[in-house]
Amino acid sequence: MENKVQLGTLSMNSSPHIVTKLDTAKTMKYVLLALLPAFCVSIYVFGARVIALTAVCVIASVFFEWAYEKLMKKPVTIADFSACVTGVILAFNLPSGFPFWMAVIGCFVSIVIVKQLFGGIGKNFANPAIVGRIVLMLSFTTQMTTWPVPRGVDGTTGATPLNLMENGGQLASLKALFLGTTGGCLGEVSALALIIGGVFLIVKKIIDPIIPCSFIGTVFVFALIYYGVKGSDAGALHMALYNILAGGVMLGAIFCATDYVTSPIMNNGKLIFGIGCGLFTMLIRLFCNYPEGVSFSILFMNLFVPLIDRTTMKRYYASLYGGAKK
Repeated sequence: MENKVQLGTLSMNSSPHIVTKLDTAKTMKYVLLALLPAFCVSIYVFGARVIALTAVCVIASVFFEWAYEKLMKKPVTIADFSACVTGVILAFNLPSGFPFWMAVIGCFVSIVIVKQLFGGIGKNFANPAIVGRIVLMLSFTTQMTTWPVPRGVDGTTGATPLNLMENGGQLASLKALFLGTTGGCLGEVSALALIIGGVFLIVKKIIDPIIPCSFIGTVFVFALIYYGVKGSDAGALHMALYNILAGGVMLGAIFCATDYVTSPIMNNGKLIFGIGCGLFTMLIRLFCNYPEGVSFSILFMNLFVPLIDRTTMKRYYASLYGGAKK
């Protein structure tokens, strides 16, 4: 149920305000369906523990939302499936061997602190799953960077494609990155599975392609220029493709950066937002002591969304009314 604010005789609901047949619950179901291909690939690559870890994150997220709203005597909103989506996306940002109790802490941060304390769905300032991942990364760095190897590979733990790139190891093939037979978090191993989910969401008009395309395109162009100038044994084009297929770029661009609440409204704003996410991702990857920058870049750009909206909407209405006067 949406929160309402009474302004005199005007009753205002929280966003979204566009009336369509597509409600929040149906939207979240589509997102869950879009995540299914990556989920299946992850099970194939890492085994049955993927199911258990994802289930823990979903159950914990739903429970925390229900418990908080009951405690605060607010309408219970678990039927909109938004907590389920948060739980799945958070699980997708974790290694398959991540301890369950630590994952529950991440769910608490995502649902209670980031979402509910700021008023619930539609009012959070940042993507809940992204903040949950960052808190887990800063709190449990060892566990968040211990990567179980894919099925059929010798050993118990190994490096991710981004770790190999940063440390000068033998790079994974582009085919392996595209199909999903490399190490990494649950939801970032198969670019193909994520693209299938993204195309589904675009066809169903759940997300706009501007943010994913500008995000991924900026990563590609930045890497192409950087490695073209610096030089690389693999070649600039290969490294540009490697950067968009490895790590969390696809997952972040398609499923996290496109969050309705924490992304801009206007098309120009979405373009600025996507470019900013891609730019900061590459700056962190190439010039900071951390191989991945997707989560930090999305959180950073989330903070700029009010400014982006205010600027782009002001310019849009100024041009609209200015054109009308002419």
